[in-house]
Amino acid sequence: MHGPASTARGQLANDAWEALLTAHAGLMKQFAAEDIWDDVSMREYDVLYTLSKGPGPLRLGDLNRHVLLSQPALSRLVDRLAERGLVERCADPADGRGVRLSLTDAGRVVQRRIGRQHARGVARAMTAGLTAAELAQLETICRKLAAAPMAATDTSEVLI
Repeated sequence: MHGPASTARGQLANDAWEALLTAHAGLMKQFAAEDIWDDVSMREYDVLYTLSKGPGPLRLGDLNRHVLLSQPALSRLVDRLAERGLVERCADPADGRGVRLSLTDAGRVVQRRIGRQHARGVARAMTAGLTAAELAQLETICRKLAAAPMAATDTSEVLI
């Protein structure tokens, strides 16, 4: 379908995307300015948090699907976290060549301490401008976007 409706929908999609990125950038700057990142950077915390959420140790490739870093950058960051005793590597029982990553006890302590403070900052920022109903709607929309296929096979409806 090509035409005015398709063009309007495509423009709306791009406007929504721009608004999402603008909101994300503003919130991330606000979070970065908080005085809680003394032990680890926000990127390091992201890795610690992701490892804390998992049901068990993760392979580097699995971890990479959940963080916004290239695989080489993530590998170097994990090396630094391991050198600091926050992350440990163990052999992957399913693949003798593979390695799985998990938090050490020290990594878990750092993640929890910073996580509590960060969660309070996130709650402050998100509740400052949104009602409970809007927060629920935002969560629903974001989960829907996250579950959607990564690439549309039919681009005819997103022409602008």
